[in-house]
Amino acid sequence: MAPLGRIGVMSHTRSPGPEPCASGLASVADPANLRHMQRRPPSLLRPLLPTLAIGLAAALAPAVSPAADEAPSRLPLERFADGIHHSQNSHHLTRYPRLAADDVAGIAEHLLLYQRANGGWRENEDPRRILTAEERAALAADREKTDTGFDNGATCPQIAYLAGAYQILGDTRHRDAARRGLEFVLSAQHSSGAWPHSFPNGEAYRGLLTFADAVTPNVLRLLRAVAAGRAPFEWVEPSLRERARAAVARGDAAVLLLQIRRGGRLTGWAGQYDPITLAPTRGRSFELPSITSRETVEVLRYLIGIETPPPEVVAAVEAAAAWLQASAITGWRLETVAADAVDFQYHISVEDRRLVADPTAPPLWARFYDLTTNAPVLANREGQQVAAYEQVGRERRTGYDWYGRWPASFLDEELPAWRKRCAK
Repeated sequence: MAPLGRIGVMSHTRSPGPEPCASGLASVADPANLRHMQRRPPSLLRPLLPTLAIGLAAALAPAVSPAADEAPSRLPLERFADGIHHSQNSHHLTRYPRLAADDVAGIAEHLLLYQRANGGWRENEDPRRILTAEERAALAADREKTDTGFDNGATCPQIAYLAGAYQILGDTRHRDAARRGLEFVLSAQHSSGAWPHSFPNGEAYRGLLTFADAVTPNVLRLLRAVAAGRAPFEWVEPSLRERARAAVARGDAAVLLLQIRRGGRLTGWAGQYDPITLAPTRGRSFELPSITSRETVEVLRYLIGIETPPPEVVAAVEAAAAWLQASAITGWRLETVAADAVDFQYHISVEDRRLVADPTAPPLWARFYDLTTNAPVLANREGQQVAAYEQVGRERRTGYDWYGRWPASFLDEELPAWRKRCAK
């Protein structure tokens, strides 16, 4: 196994893309209107980047019918998958009574029970898990808790599902809960334009500006649907749509502003940023300040979903794609092998992972890259950077994805399709 510094990256010559498509630009709304204003970061005292015109890509719109009278009898549940996965891991439980996937009324009822009084949801719940009477009572008693946020797909999928349930069932409780959720989302936006991991709890990494787990991109997707009045948000009143539009303008400006420059060139994005300095920072103990390939792909998927991207967005996409291509690791294969079962705090490991030299293997990407050298960054649970993959403890090797092929489908399929669309 080679040490960290000896795992090379593949150099690519950036192929010329089509002429970028341009659009009219909207001005940045004044973030002073935010209800929970924090001290304005010094770097935002300079004029912010121009923001983007509102346009909702069909691929990113909530997957429901555009007309209320044609609403489907069931709603997609894929956006809950991350929270369900984490819930099952943390409870070491994968089998339990669940509602049918097409039980919209029952699932929506669960979402109403899980919603906190502030309008948000806590992370890591399975909306299909059948609740006991005691659990329902406990949720009612905990309604005033503020353990709410956006990590692992929390809050945004719940809002979209309840809005869709209102279209199908006509129950105004679902509409009103979705509206309260949107108010929560708007109140949680930081003065920089991005969103935190959690709100209002800002302790440790929870208050950081967060791109990890697609927090900020997911919120922006939701608000673009609301601003455009697309299904399932046709019922949203014009004043709330306009507030969503202004939040998207601030968020888009933040996405462009936070793209990391190295040597004068744009690269990708970090998982977390300091809310005051806007510098990349540590998330959890083992998530060191770095440029992240996985999170960069999710930002790029958000940006290519903008129907008529302005030149700033086109430039951001092309630069980040070039960084991903240049950061690909060749000659190594990530292998999963059987191992004795170990019951860790957050998951049960019945296998292990290792890097194996293989000149025929397709490209891999590290999740984290050094801000200065672009070398892969690895760390143990205690937050100490290590030089090689085998030095990461088994708990983190099997409970976290340090290497993967996240950019592959984006670079091979989605990016060329976007370039073709922009060239029209």
